[in-house]
Amino acid sequence: MSQRIVLLHATPVAMSPIHEAFNDLWPEAEVVNLLDDGLTVDRAKEEQLSRQLIDRFVTFGRYGYAMNAQGILVTCSAFGPAIDELSAALPVPVLKPNEAMFEAALQQGKRIGMLATFGPSLVTMCDEFYHYAEQIGSSATLETVLVPDAIDLLRKGDVGNHNRLVAEFAPQLSHCDVIMLAHFSTSRAADAVREKVSIPVLTAPHAAVKKMQSAIGGSSC
Repeated sequence: MSQRIVLLHATPVAMSPIHEAFNDLWPEAEVVNLLDDGLTVDRAKEEQLSRQLIDRFVTFGRYGYAMNAQGILVTCSAFGPAIDELSAALPVPVLKPNEAMFEAALQQGKRIGMLATFGPSLVTMCDEFYHYAEQIGSSATLETVLVPDAIDLLRKGDVGNHNRLVAEFAPQLSHCDVIMLAHFSTSRAADAVREKVSIPVLTAPHAAVKKMQSAIGGSSC
């Protein structure tokens, strides 16, 4: 019997990259999608994640668990504290979108760069990064670059200009040991970014699928 993995989406632009990752790495998984794109709209209005939005997100996740989820993967990086609460409340693995990518980056050096396209996610993502670094005793530093307008292009379906714009900002982080592409949606620009820099470029979706597969003992055979 295939394992059911519920994906919690807060924006449609995160959906295709994670679907591709599951198709590549774990096609046997039964993937179910839940989308509330109002979460991203309302998150963009808040500097800090509010109690109201945390509660709303946890309710969203509980609905996903009620669908007989054996694992829940969140595909939006702007809800870290809410994901922590959801994880504590449920008896199945609940994974943040970037934790596996952070772990991989910390294995490659101490100067970590990150290209982001959604500003409200940066505070929680930086907190999460340094939390993981502390857990493994790493003194790594994180330098972030926000690419303006890129996510708006992607929402309009202009993937080509999104990728070009993200890649244009990549050389600002060329002095780092590794560059992370912050969001699932940003992973579309990976090839374009790699053409601009000579250091490793990490994306979140494939790393997240591998971590979920390991967490619930899924088979890739």
